[in-house]
Amino acid sequence: MAPTLAEPFADSSALTEFVINQGNGVKGLSELGLRALPKQYIQPLEERLCMTNVVQQESIPIIDMSNWEDPQVAKSICDAASKWGFFQIVNHDVPVQVLENVKEATYRDQVLDYMKKSEVVIKQLLQVLMKGLNVTEIDQTKESLLMGSMRTNLNYYPICPNPELTIGVGRHSDVSTLTILLQDEIGGLYVRADKGDKNWIHVPPIKGSLVINVGDALQILSNGRYRSVEHRVVANGSKNRISVPIFVNPKPGDMIGPLPELVASGEKPIYKQVLYSDYVKHFFRKAHDGKQTVAFAEL
Repeated sequence: MAPTLAEPFADSSALTEFVINQGNGVKGLSELGLRALPKQYIQPLEERLCMTNVVQQESIPIIDMSNWEDPQVAKSICDAASKWGFFQIVNHDVPVQVLENVKEATYRDQVLDYMKKSEVVIKQLLQVLMKGLNVTEIDQTKESLLMGSMRTNLNYYPICPNPELTIGVGRHSDVSTLTILLQDEIGGLYVRADKGDKNWIHVPPIKGSLVINVGDALQILSNGRYRSVEHRVVANGSKNRISVPIFVNPKPGDMIGPLPELVASGEKPIYKQVLYSDYVKHFFRKAHDGKQTVAFAEL
């Protein structure tokens, strides 16, 4: 039986029962028409995003992929992965109509089409990024390590009655090699402005674009050359929001560490070799807490 609106989920066990045990999730919670957040969702002030910390004059790079073999395009991708850890790509050959159909979740075959076409784009990006590390030959072993598996999520963020009191998704990095993200027109994705900086940059939705970000696995494989950066999603008080990420990961049984070519060229490794499944387990044992997880792989 759904709780009343007068004092929703005053008992935390009732919230756990409804959201988790009964499988209603946050979506089910939103559909109850609550006029106020349950106290369990109210976040400490320091965890909420203060708009005075949003840098209005900066944005992550937007890269035109229409001629992806152009050396300047390759340089832009490598520079963005090194400095920002995030960039948007346009003219990437995934049809805009496919992206729109995916957002509407109308046809399953369109979702699969999105994955297949995105896989080609991901392979192109990884080839460029490896060449930026002077890893010019991508053999089957390396390709498996970089792109062992792909998982697609459909993220749904319902309207929040008190968006100023909570967070959508807390600050975190991704555990992946690369993440390729389709976001809708609502926006709400923010990226940490710089290492150690308290400021954030909004990633504005651009029709037909895909957001690319470096994950922890690629930061480790690149010996820190490419940055896995904190990001977060803010709650929205007026509209539902969806996003569709594809997470590209090594296989669970792969060992990840600085690529041998980097160590052979004289770079001092800053990460050890770790079993990817062990890293993932460590990642998911912890709450979203920024970049602390990557310390698990540090020497």
